[in-house]
Amino acid sequence: MREGSDAGAGALAADLRRALRGEVRFGAGDRALYASDASNYRQVPIGVVAPRDVDDVLAAVAVCREHGAPILARGAGTSLAGQACNAAVVLDLSRHVRGVVALDPDRRLARVLPGTVLDELQRTAAGHGLAFGPDPATHSRCTPGGMIGNNSCGVHSVAHGRTVDNVESLDLLLSDGTRMEAGPVSEDDLQGPAAAGNREGAVLRSLRDLRDRTAVEVRERFPPIPRRVSGYNLDELLPERGFHVGRALVGSEGTCAVVLGATVRLVPRAPAQSLAILGFPDIATAADRVPEVLAHGPAGLEAVDDVLLAHVLEGRGHRLEVFPEGRGWLLAEFEGESPREAAALAARATRSLGVPHRLLDRPADQARAWALRESALAATAFVPGRPDAWPGWEDSAVAPERMGGYLRDLSALFERFGYRCSLYGHFGDGCLHVMVPFDLASDRGVEEYRRFVEAAADVVIAHGGSLSGEHGDGQARAELLPRMFGERLVEAFAEFKGIFDPDDLMNPGKVVRPRPLDADLRMGPGFRPASPPVRLAFARDGGSIGHAAFRCIGVGACRKTDAGTMCPSYMATREERFSTRGRARLLFEALQGRMPGGGDPWRDQSVKEALDLCLSCKACKAECPTGVDVAAMKAEFLSHYYEGRRRPLLGWGAGLVFVWARLGSLAPRLANALVAAAWASGVLAWVGVARERQVPRLSLRPFTAGARRRRARESAGAAAPSPPAPRGRVVLWPDTFTNFFRPEVGRAAVRVLEDAGFEVDVPRAAVCCGRPLFDQGMLDTARWVLRRTVRVLAPRVEAGDPVVVLEPSCLSVFRDELRELFPGDPRAERVAAAAVDLPELLQRAAPGWRPPGPPGPPGGSRRAVVQGHCHQAALAGTDAERWLLDRLGMQPEVLDAGCCGMAGAFGFARETYRVSVAIGERRLLPAIRSAAPEVLVVADGFSCREQISQAGGRRALHVAEVAAAALGPRPGVSRP
Repeated sequence: MREGSDAGAGALAADLRRALRGEVRFGAGDRALYASDASNYRQVPIGVVAPRDVDDVLAAVAVCREHGAPILARGAGTSLAGQACNAAVVLDLSRHVRGVVALDPDRRLARVLPGTVLDELQRTAAGHGLAFGPDPATHSRCTPGGMIGNNSCGVHSVAHGRTVDNVESLDLLLSDGTRMEAGPVSEDDLQGPAAAGNREGAVLRSLRDLRDRTAVEVRERFPPIPRRVSGYNLDELLPERGFHVGRALVGSEGTCAVVLGATVRLVPRAPAQSLAILGFPDIATAADRVPEVLAHGPAGLEAVDDVLLAHVLEGRGHRLEVFPEGRGWLLAEFEGESPREAAALAARATRSLGVPHRLLDRPADQARAWALRESALAATAFVPGRPDAWPGWEDSAVAPERMGGYLRDLSALFERFGYRCSLYGHFGDGCLHVMVPFDLASDRGVEEYRRFVEAAADVVIAHGGSLSGEHGDGQARAELLPRMFGERLVEAFAEFKGIFDPDDLMNPGKVVRPRPLDADLRMGPGFRPASPPVRLAFARDGGSIGHAAFRCIGVGACRKTDAGTMCPSYMATREERFSTRGRARLLFEALQGRMPGGGDPWRDQSVKEALDLCLSCKACKAECPTGVDVAAMKAEFLSHYYEGRRRPLLGWGAGLVFVWARLGSLAPRLANALVAAAWASGVLAWVGVARERQVPRLSLRPFTAGARRRRARESAGAAAPSPPAPRGRVVLWPDTFTNFFRPEVGRAAVRVLEDAGFEVDVPRAAVCCGRPLFDQGMLDTARWVLRRTVRVLAPRVEAGDPVVVLEPSCLSVFRDELRELFPGDPRAERVAAAAVDLPELLQRAAPGWRPPGPPGPPGGSRRAVVQGHCHQAALAGTDAERWLLDRLGMQPEVLDAGCCGMAGAFGFARETYRVSVAIGERRLLPAIRSAAPEVLVVADGFSCREQISQAGGRRALHVAEVAAAALGPRPGVSRP
């Protein structure tokens, strides 16, 4: 089986399917999904198994043992050293084997399954005023199993230590089927169970003998620093450490056993925090002062440098004014029983240090600063104008007091090799993070990569440090372990693995007998991202859709399930292929011709199936740390996939909705009657519409018809002349959905704009932004439509008129896709720059405008729940809308509900209806149902309003309708 023959893999898959209740997937696409983690490496697995529960894990390991198949137990797959990819059977424990089994607040212990997301454990513990101490930046998707495998740490390891320091015991499964509870063993007990003839006794006896033979060298060669993560934890077997077998296995990267569960320690959760940001002339000087800061007892002490801020995060729109003067900064968090106590501790530290500083006491400000730090690794990977950067030497560690000297020596090494890097990390623990612009695509570059990491290993060892301070050895650093520990201890590591896994089935080639650090590279000499002819510009990626897909480095932010919008279909299904990472990886593999079987990448069914559940919400472009844009890749892929093929009828219906709506508006009563007829449901189902959905009815009079009649009356003098417009003229964009389905939104916008002092002009020509065409991949038609739109709008825009867009999905076309279809076109660029939504325009050009009072009757509720459109959240944000509602006297609650699930035709399609509802039911629809009847529901997106109406039973208003209602009674605006 180690040779991985097709026949052997087929027999293995068949036996696994017979033995398991969970999913067994050996297809080409499934294997490609798991071929990489977040490292530089790629190894295609034999197959992928998602066990349903612990019993399934036992059965899977038994079958693999019978076939001699290697095994890789995997959590979130975010490892940076290559330990989460292998030519093995991957056990994805994150899909089903998850949950907090028990929590004892009195003893401060929790029992968790290996696939539990850390944030789930934190939420459960928080209900008892507790937390799990280690909190890495990947807390929204990392799992206890992965954290135990890598010995993860995080911001608060200064106060609470590494994962190894917080493990009480482990429930282990060995490759031979032995199941054992691994915890501390007393010296007396070692003489009892160790003398027994069973497998567990033999393990303990062998470990005791290994401990006795290596104790002196372990004490001498293991560096006494906070962040020694490299190697196996043989020091945990020492008598003074309590012979803790479970902790000895923490950080073993799945090379010894499968973790079936863990009992972990919890710590008290501090009620209040204060964050001090300290400025220094450079990052090395900041490191020099770390011991002084540590003397004040911070709970967390991080560092960032000027390269990170100036060249990366500022370009991603982060607020940087909270950072004081300097070119290197320490972020010191202080905890207290009250905000005043925490602030006093932070203030005392800053007074003592006497350096430029800022104190952040508001949780929102602190969250922004920590989000900036958490995004650093992925955000430094792809920086415009700079070479792409990679892991490989990203987490070395020394004693905190030696950090400054280590940084200076390492920086000299960077300079010698010509690498310009951003330096940041957990300086309170002496751990450095850095992404290095290695050339991993040429023979010379790969050779230089090896020479650098070998030299860097010598530098960190000279400073008494560790090759890894957080991310582990895997394949990236395991080859260097003899330099750090010596040959005899490395032989002891091999013996340690052999005690648990004598047949070397558990994640072979990592840590022990490792594959070379420059083998199995995702790139490798001669690598170039595929660049087939494309219709979109992919300007950030030099026109290469291959590089656009390659942006995914695997950090897995798209696998979060409890905040933000990315990725809605993953949140609903927890399927890797429906995550941003999964889709990008599949497309990349197909484009590179790496999918087993090869073939035309534009016809690859694995890619097509993964993209079918993409809602084109564009959240990934904003929330993915590396800016992966699956919506653009989906549009491009579909445009090629359907060349020479028949499109589904629903695709034509959705893509050309502006045509059908315009035709229907010629006889709207007839069109609505036809759609409502009893026989129509069968026809619509045949087209592909879900029977559970109601097709929106056309308005009897389009918005533009009313605007034209109004202009005609004014031209004929039938109406009083309009007062002068002190704020100038604006163009109000008549999008298809406002125009033909919800004209009351357009009329409300006109009323608000005129009251705010603007002259409103509505284009007379039939225009469309083409959003549905993009979603269906009809890019040639979209280009034709948008070229006409630019011709119509260009004269107005060149005259200085802003274009007010009411539908967020249309606004996103103007700001994003327009530039992708017409790169370098100055007219298109001017139209893109002129597009603005209603709240943005009022905030920018009429900040003093205020209506007479809040909407609704006097004394009525002023509360509103607000569902932001995905495109709005991705490209504009909801700050301006919140500002407008505040001006209206409302009390808005902007939901963190993510995508509504409708997403245009997605929610109407029979194949995706259930996922659409599941996405809505995750948070949005329960929040809508729980809102009191008098509370306004606000949603600017037409799709959002339809989902809320059809699945939530409430009428949602556009913010323009709310603003118009605040101007006083007028027909056409009503409360829900």
